[in-house]
Formats: sequence, C-alpha cells, structure tokens
Amino acid sequence: MDSVETILAIYRELSDAVDTLPVPSGAAVVYNPLVYARRPWERYLRRFATPPKRVVFLGMNPGPWGMAQTGVPFGEITAVREWMGIEEAVDQPPAPHPKRPIQGFACPRSEVSGRRLWGLFSEHSGDASTFFADHLVLNYCPLVYMEESGRNLTPDKLPATYRRDLYTLCDSTLRRVVEILSPEWAVGIGAFAETRLKASLDGAIGRAPRIDRILHPSPASPRANRGWAEEAAGRLRELRVWS
Repeated sequence: MDSVETILAIYRELSDAVDTLPVPSGAAVVYNPLVYARRPWERYLRRFATPPKRVVFLGMNPGPWGMAQTGVPFGEITAVREWMGIEEAVDQPPAPHPKRPIQGFACPRSEVSGRRLWGLFSEHSGDASTFFADHLVLNYCPLVYMEESGRNLTPDKLPATYRRDLYTLCDSTLRRVVEILSPEWAVGIGAFAETRLKASLDGAIGRAPRIDRILHPSPASPRANRGWAEEAAGRLRELRVWS
C-alpha cells in the first residue's frame, strides 16, 4: 500500500471509531463529513497528500459552511472548486439539523475562515499544485457538533469524559499521519490546534516537527478581523516557515 492509501486507511479507521462515540451532552446533532462527504475528502487526499510535506497546517474541526459541506478542511466552496479543482457529489448525514442543511457544493454560504485561509495560501503560492507540493492542511477532529439551536459547538467545549475518548482517537491519528508526511513544521491554526499538536507529537514520533501556531482566521475573533492575512503571513515569515 502506498503512502497516500495508508493515510486514507488511517482516516477511514478514525471515521469508523468516532462514529462509535455517543452523542455528547450539549450536542443535539453530530455530523461526520468523512462519511457523507467522503468523495471530495478522499479526492483531496489523493490529489494533495503525497509525502513528504515541509509544512502541515492543522485546524480544530469542520466548520458548518466549509468542510461540513465540501469534505475539505476549511473547505470554502469557491476555493475548493475553483482553486483546488475539486467538486464531487456529497451525500446526507443520517439526521440533518434543520438549521444546518448539507447542500454540498450547491451551498450558497461562504465560510469566512476558509476564504481567508485559502486566500492567503493562493496569494503566497499562486496555483494549488505549487502550494500542495510542500504544504498540507488537515483538521484534528473530523466531527461537527451542533447545539439544539444549530449553533456550532467546538470540541474544547465538550464534556471532559467525552473529550478524553475523542482526543485519544484523534491524537493517535495525528501521530500516524504526521509520521508519514514527515514535515519540518506543524503549524496550528489557532491555539487549540497547537495544543493538540504538542500533546500528540512531542516525544511520540521519531522525527518530530517544530510546532508553532498562527492566529485562527475566524470572524469571531476581533483580532482576525483586523488584517488576519498580514498577521498570519508575518508570523510564518518570522518563524522562517516561509521565506
């Protein structure tokens, strides 16, 4: 089995494992895009996850208008379709939330975080093939959690016992995938992702990457709404991740 097929198999194992977890307290609905959006997700990996990578960026979990719709991390629809050249059929989760429908590539909403992130990467690298030659973007947790109201519930807000079981599965997956990708840098997109990188990788694999973070591009962050791209690019240059 080649490296990309091994990565695909690892994520299929994770997908099956997280589907055995109960719906946590506080969440009304849980979506697993690795199942219903498997076609675009696996096309993303097959096209872009060939190791080695110099830089792996890590997000927290899928956003409702990004990866939840397209299966691609931070998968803002225009970026995935037009920049990456990926558009595949997306199925439905078992129990869709009426306020968070899955419309796949027909979804009219745009995920701001994804638009900012992929906009920066496309500005830096030009075409997608140049960027993905030595970069890859992944998410730590594959699941989307929603409250009864439809409000997004992030993994760090889940009950402690549930988080323990979830993090055990996601940490193991992250270690295995990063070991295959063999990056020089692992960059958290936000503080949560950096924390999980350190918890998962420090002393746990043979050739551990250097770990740091950039500001998360979420519009919920006032700081991210004041020139996020300039700050993120500046941090990557300061760290010498980018020259």
